[in-house]
This record gives sequence, C-alpha cells and structure tokens, in this order.
Amino acid sequence: MKRPSTFGELRRSGYKPLAVKDEMRKNLVDMLRAGTRRFPGIIGFDRTVLPQIENAILSRHDIILLGLRGQAKTRIARGMVSFLDEYVPVIKGSVLNESPFSPISVRFKKLVRDAGDDLEIEWLHRDMRYNEKLATPDVSVADLIGDLDPIKAVRDRLDLSDEEVIHWGIIPRTNRGIFGINELPDLQPRIQVSLLNILEENDIQIRGFPLRVPLDMMMVFTANPEDYTNRGKIITPLKDRIASQISTHYPADLEHAKRITAQEAWCDRKAGIVVPELVKDIIEQIAFEARKSEYVDQTSGVSARLPISAFENLVSNVERRQVINGDGDCYPRICDLYSVLSSIVGKIELVYEGELEGPSIVAVNLIGEAIKQTFLRYFPAPRKEKETGPDRAPRDNPYESVVDYFSSGSRLELSDEQPYQVYRERLTSIAGLDKIAKKHLKPRDEQELLLSMELVLEGLHRFNIIAKESPDNRFIYADMIQNILGG
Repeated sequence: MKRPSTFGELRRSGYKPLAVKDEMRKNLVDMLRAGTRRFPGIIGFDRTVLPQIENAILSRHDIILLGLRGQAKTRIARGMVSFLDEYVPVIKGSVLNESPFSPISVRFKKLVRDAGDDLEIEWLHRDMRYNEKLATPDVSVADLIGDLDPIKAVRDRLDLSDEEVIHWGIIPRTNRGIFGINELPDLQPRIQVSLLNILEENDIQIRGFPLRVPLDMMMVFTANPEDYTNRGKIITPLKDRIASQISTHYPADLEHAKRITAQEAWCDRKAGIVVPELVKDIIEQIAFEARKSEYVDQTSGVSARLPISAFENLVSNVERRQVINGDGDCYPRICDLYSVLSSIVGKIELVYEGELEGPSIVAVNLIGEAIKQTFLRYFPAPRKEKETGPDRAPRDNPYESVVDYFSSGSRLELSDEQPYQVYRERLTSIAGLDKIAKKHLKPRDEQELLLSMELVLEGLHRFNIIAKESPDNRFIYADMIQNILGG
C-alpha cells in the first residue's frame, strides 16, 4: 500500500497522530489482547520484570532498569521499539522528526504554514526511532541537548539567539521516539541536571537562551546498583522524575540459564559438535557457583555472558581436538571443561581473599564445585570406607571397585587432546566404573557412557576420595594416601 507523500494526502487518509507514550500504550493493549509475545529473546523475566515494564508503558512512565551487569537491561530497552508504530510520518528534511500536524521548530512551523497541503512528508521506520548513549564522565550537555554553532551563525548571518543557529544533540534528534541512557550514574551530576526539564517541562536552555521545544519521547535509563556507591549516583531530582524503577535479576534456575546460553552462544561449527545436557548443566552451574562464592564480589555480579563465553570455548576445544586427531571425535569430555578458564577469569571481580588465592585458582575451584554439584544430581555422595550403618555393620560402598583400582597403586591419565581410542581404553581399564555410570545416569551411547565414567572420577576427586594432579593440562588420577605420601 502506497503511503501519502504530502500533508494533504495524509490528512485526507484519516491518519490520527498520537504522542509516543500513547502510541506505545495503544500498541501494547493490542498485543495483550491478541496474545502476542511482547519481548522475544528475553528469558526468565515473564513473571517478574516484564509485567512491571508493561505496567509502566500502560502508565505512560519513563523507566529506569536497575540491575547487575549481564541482566539484559540494554536488550530490554532496545526491544521497546516493538511497541511503536511501524512507520510514522515526519516532515521531510526535519532533523527533529517533526510531525506535520505539530511542528516544534520555528523553521518548520513557517514551512507548514507556507506549503499547506503540498508539504512533503516522509515515513520513519520504528527502528530509526530509538537512540541511546552510554553515560561516561566526558559526556557533555552539547552531546545530549545541543550547542550553538557560531560557524553556522556567521555563514547564514544569523543572531546567536536565533534557533536556527543551534546544532541539536542526540536527545532532540530522537524526538517522537525512545531514548536510552546506559549506566546513568556515570553521568556527571551537572549533566544529569540538564535532563530534568526534558522529562517533564520540555524546556531546553542552551548557552543561556531559553527555548520552548516540546519534545515527545519516552526515556529509558539503565543503572547498576554498584554504581550508586563506587562510581557515582543518580541525583535525587532526576530519580524523582523517573516514574518507574524496575529491578532485573539473573536466571533463577538452570533451565532458564541454558535457554539463554543456547540462544546467545555461537555454535555454528561444521564439525557437528553436539553438547549433552550433562555438560550444559555444568557450564551453567559455574555461573551459579560464582554468584554465591565468598571469593567473588557479589556487588559486581556475574554476567550471563560468562556461561555463554564458556560454552563457546568448550565447543572450540572439542573442535580443536577433532582437527588435531582427525578421528571424528566431536563429543565433549569432562576434561574439556577446564578449557573455559579464560571465560571465567575476566568476568568475575574478586574480593581481597579471592585476590590472595589468585583468579586462576578461584576459576578452577568454581569449575570443580560445578562438577561436584552436577555429580550429586545423578550419583550418590561418596563416603569414607569405614562408615557404618545404624546396625554398626559396614555399609556397601558403590564406588569400592574404583577406589580399589587406585589403592592398588594404579594411576590414570586423561587429557583433552587424547585420541578417542586412547581415552576410551584408559577409562574402560577401571573394572566396575562402567556399571556405576550405567546404573545411575543411564547413558544412551558409548560416548555418553565415557563422559559419565569420567564424571564419576571427577566426583570422587571432589570428595577427596581419590587424588588428581594437573601437570601441563593433563589430569592424572591416583590414590589419595599414596599421593600425599609421595608428595
């Protein structure tokens, strides 16, 4: 369908203009009535964050999203463009996206009067109606609001008080759209003051010249709670003018976390690598362990980007092994999990005790604790040999055959670079290990069986039943007592 190209055609078409917040409210009501999904790609917020955002839109509020890093705040802000009309008419040539029904600048008010129905219009897509700015200490009022352009004044022989001399900033250029400011507390207080009237009174003052420019927009801000004390703060008058403050959060369970990682991680490899749910659980559990670790600064948060990056590195390690060995083995191993260290150390902030331990050691322990918790979901907790039951008789030890293997002086070396046949032969050399894995995890094929067997060894190590050495990225399992005496 051809859209009107002049103001006269637009008026005759029966088009009714709406303010941005009214437009978003109308479209949200239509989507709610039709049962349309409102925030595609946002997972885990259906009963917490998203209803609050929808209430704010229905209330015609400006919004601040408050949460730790990696909680999809910016994605949510950008996703709000879906509540705008697909196209809106603007006066052709207007940098302020002015409506032909209500122009706001002196120049285009005159143009509308002079041109009448012949005024040329163009159509602005909703994707062009969103702008954002990352708040940094060097952001100026000129960047956000605008400044006088003396060169333009001289060239066009205009007085500096003339509105035509203004070089508009990014906020006025987002008129009739949504403007977002990320990390609001990083904005200097004097710059935050410049936003006050935009939110309510629409008065703009540039270099001492008062202007009445009725901007029509929705403002969305994001902030990290840590920033209130560490880097800056939001001035009280500005917070008072932001009508809805909405707190975000990390995924509440593994299933939501895995869906986020599956959606975001890049795994388009030609190798045909398939990561089993067991390994996905461990990857996500690393982030969950970090979010409760005493060595990690919890006020900084542990971003959802950690498991996403870790998942990508794990897949890359499997791909790398397949290329090196050329044996077609494209199945992850437990020892592949330690290849994700680089995805952890750069994404966690450590407290003083964590710094003393060292980032790498903390990261290794987080991986180990994630493996341990996943192990306990499938296998019974190991115990010491001499543990007895209520009748004082020794209890059966489900891992006895494995412990006996190492107690006899045997050692087992595994590596993320071993060819598949070597890896298989070494794991199957432990009598009874396969029976333990089959009984509790019920693997579907040989590769999943070997993965389960390796998980048993790692679980026993995490409970200090057997020892493990890690020289040169190799993993050598041995008897605990002999390892201590030998060490």
